[in-house]
Amino acid sequence: MIEAGDGRLSVSAPMVIANARTLLETGRRCLPLGKSADPVLLDLAAVAEVDSSALSVVLAWLRTAAERGVVLRIVHPPASLISLAALYGVSELLPLA
Repeated sequence: MIEAGDGRLSVSAPMVIANARTLLETGRRCLPLGKSADPVLLDLAAVAEVDSSALSVVLAWLRTAAERGVVLRIVHPPASLISLAALYGVSELLPLA
């Protein structure tokens, strides 16, 4: 579902409402607990399916990272996630690498 290592969190599960709570909790556990000099990359290349809950999960991870002093950058976001962010007017909140 989420693999952590080498400054990267790689998500491989569908980011849909059925997985949202598990993804949220797992992602929070995988985020570093203290400040990091380098950004953590959130790699979404293996995510094949998203719905609007994916935006909520990603925004919550960003909030948790900021609270911990960690910079989180998104790499390889699915086009559907970008489209949803534009639809909801939150594109500027997604820190794309």
